[in-house]
Amino acid sequence: MPLTTEEKATFKQDGVLVRRGLANPEQVKRAVSLIESSYREAMAPDDIPAYSQRTFAPELAEHAELLALYTETGAAAHAADLLGDTSPVTTAQVQIRVPESEFPGVQAEKAMHVDGVSCPHLDPRELRTFSLLVGVVLSDISDPRGGALRYLPGGHLAMARWFADEWSLGMTQQVPPEIDRENGTPFLGRPGDVLLMHHLVPHSVARNLMPFPRVMAYFRVSHPDHAGRRLEALCDPWLDYPPLADVPASNFEE
Repeated sequence: MPLTTEEKATFKQDGVLVRRGLANPEQVKRAVSLIESSYREAMAPDDIPAYSQRTFAPELAEHAELLALYTETGAAAHAADLLGDTSPVTTAQVQIRVPESEFPGVQAEKAMHVDGVSCPHLDPRELRTFSLLVGVVLSDISDPRGGALRYLPGGHLAMARWFADEWSLGMTQQVPPEIDRENGTPFLGRPGDVLLMHHLVPHSVARNLMPFPRVMAYFRVSHPDHAGRRLEALCDPWLDYPPLADVPASNFEE
């Protein structure tokens, strides 16, 4: 079912939309089985810092069962509802917040940031931006202490202003100080829930203080024209979102 005008308005206001149970239990089960095998059998503790910056289970990035969480759940259709048109998504990113009790001090917290901009592990002049982040929940995330992603509702508008007025390519600062001080709203959910989040929404991730891993599959979705206008898209939050142009914005824009 396509996104309603009300859902699009919510996305326009918050930069975030959650669709509960979009991935069915069988789809989740197949993906979790693959990831769990990699996590338990192939991962070494020394791998965790690098995987946390890129992806866990890198050998599964192009696996059909993981890509199906995007292409066969309705998530791809919702991305098109928001962007109008999308470039093909060919890889999945697996992000696991490992239990602090099992791997003490190994996995650092992630401060407030916008993906692909001034990343600590990249040259600050390098941009790896996109339009929309799609996240599929693959483990129970009912407690924010379990390494839940924390996002700032409406932060996409503040970030666009900062990118337009204060930021410049090559800066190592990821967000303005007032956003860096925010704790954010924890994204909580059950396996199969799907998060649609505007690329410009700042977010952070804390350590996992629960006794089991927190597992998400992420897909980075771009408007077909995004790669040629990355800098412009940082300053204009709706450049990649033509279907939202006619969504009433008077109650949402500052």
